[in-house]
Amino acid sequence: MAHVTPGICSVTLRQWPVEDVIAIAVDSGLECIEWGGDVHVHPGDTRSAQRAAQLSDAAGLRVASYGSYFRAGDDSPEEFDRVLNTAEALGAPRIRVWAGAHGSRSTSPQGRQSVVDTLQRASDAAAARDVELALEFHSDTLADEARSTVSLLADVGRANLTSYWQPPVGLAGEQALAQLQHLGTLISCVHVFSWWPESERRALSHRRALWEAAIAHLRAGHRDVDTLLEFVVDDDPANVRADAETLRSML
Repeated sequence: MAHVTPGICSVTLRQWPVEDVIAIAVDSGLECIEWGGDVHVHPGDTRSAQRAAQLSDAAGLRVASYGSYFRAGDDSPEEFDRVLNTAEALGAPRIRVWAGAHGSRSTSPQGRQSVVDTLQRASDAAAARDVELALEFHSDTLADEARSTVSLLADVGRANLTSYWQPPVGLAGEQALAQLQHLGTLISCVHVFSWWPESERRALSHRRALWEAAIAHLRAGHRDVDTLLEFVVDDDPANVRADAETLRSML
């Protein structure tokens, strides 16, 4: 049975400084954190990365990953070097990356090959430093649904490249779970939030049935998975605590 760990993405609390993000996570009973590259730990800012790592460790929080915005096939190799150096300074075992900037149905064969080539080079560079990569499971990328994600991972063919998962916007619970099940043990991390019926934010308990089924599936697998809270109602720390209580109760 796989171990499923409750945590948080720092982007959930973009407007709060690092110290407060850590305090809220600890107060919420969470165990790990993905530090985002948009506000808290910018690519290339290794000093901020080291500080976030030290403060996380002192508070008993494991660094789950570095949430980068590197887009394979679009961004330069130099940009990935900055991302990788920052992740290493952060002590992150995994870097989230994005599979291009266009959906799987609208990307040309040449564009897709560019994403594959970039992910191969990036995975090799990361493996040399004992770091994993994982694809953001998101619209307007080649990882926009389960079948295209599985196909992309197979074409890249790197053992240290896995995928995230999150419920696709507007997809009913059974359909969302089918996507999760198709990805199977290729998932290393999950972004946990409750949007319904489209991008309207709800309390996590609003879609409890979906998340109970998703967690049961993850626990039945053979790969440990981090489940990271994201997009709470009104970006309110009180709602982080409430959603964290819901998540922990399901674990």
